[in-house]
Amino acid sequence: MTLQKAAVFLKDQNRALREEVYHKIQNRRAQDEEALNNLYSELITLRHKVALNTGFKNFRDYKHQSLGRFDYSVQDCLNFHDAVQKHVVPLVTEQEKIRKAKLKLNDYRPWDKEVDVEGKAPLKPFDGARDLITKTEKCFDSIDTYFGDCIRTMDKMGRLDLDSRLGKAPGGYQYPLYETEIPFIFMNAVGLHRDMVTMVHEGGHAIHSFLDIPLDLVDFKSPPSEVAELASMSMELISMEHWDSFFENAEDLKRAKRQQLESVLDALPWIAAVDKFQHWIYENPTHSVAERYATWEQLMKDFGSGVVNFAGLEANVKRRWQVQLHLFEVPFYYIEYGFAQLGAIAVWRNYKQNPKKAIEQYKTALALGYTKPIPEIYKAAGIEFNFSPEYVKELAMFVKGEYDKL
Repeated sequence: MTLQKAAVFLKDQNRALREEVYHKIQNRRAQDEEALNNLYSELITLRHKVALNTGFKNFRDYKHQSLGRFDYSVQDCLNFHDAVQKHVVPLVTEQEKIRKAKLKLNDYRPWDKEVDVEGKAPLKPFDGARDLITKTEKCFDSIDTYFGDCIRTMDKMGRLDLDSRLGKAPGGYQYPLYETEIPFIFMNAVGLHRDMVTMVHEGGHAIHSFLDIPLDLVDFKSPPSEVAELASMSMELISMEHWDSFFENAEDLKRAKRQQLESVLDALPWIAAVDKFQHWIYENPTHSVAERYATWEQLMKDFGSGVVNFAGLEANVKRRWQVQLHLFEVPFYYIEYGFAQLGAIAVWRNYKQNPKKAIEQYKTALALGYTKPIPEIYKAAGIEFNFSPEYVKELAMFVKGEYDKL
């Protein structure tokens, strides 16, 4: 069984089963711990050499320029780390305490983090790919019929490969096909809530591709992740206002929205920790594995809730960074998700205040592709490209306020 499939059991109401599966997953990861450490050490050495060969003092500074980050600085990334630690971590901590209380557990462990606190089975928003497509079209039509038309066009042209099946590659993505201009969505849906969220997320990317069709150059149609993920993450939150297409039961709808908003806040501290870890890694390229672990453990304290009891599981915490593929394959490509998540919250806030205007701004911004700098595209969307503590606090408190209403 794959780790992804095994992780589904972490939602099971049987606590003994959850614990067993947790340990099986961690034991499997432990088998490759040394190999992954050796690989990462080798990559760090090579990357530092690349930085020195190209006139940079470290790989962090090299990569910042290599990724084309013309619109924000290293200091902006550091400001993001601090703002998330100060204003988001306390909200996540509060939420974890509430979960622990609802589960009535004196000893709240890592295998208790995914289970439904009300003892309910996982949400089932659709049954099969055809049902997912039909409900997504209905949901998108409720926002803007143009969005529903995008899904219908893709469906008609055979550009939706959604169901999970034996031998199919894992994962999910949207991919633009420039010859015909109509994009493609690939995913492995099995009927879970997370599959529905993946569909509306990739649907946001697809709408972006449709809106970019009139642009003259392919490079104009390839915006950076800070913009591309704004399209998809905003659609997750905007569409949430119309998830009655997927959930007829009012309580299930509220539950789905709560899960979504919990994931929005949970993601930001992890993104900040992973990025801050990389800053330390490449500013200290000759560090030992012991120092690497010590740094990560401190970050987990800084960005963790402190509510989950990891006693006896310290080895799992130390190597947890190894689960993040980006560290190995695409260094420093990750904080973009944090910036885009902040933007998506702001777009959603605008939508709740004035739906018609917010959608007009959203479409205008996405239609720019990459013909403008990132801050100008965000401005066109009616939001700020801003990582200040004040702005992060403002958006985080908005999410909390909406969560509390549920």
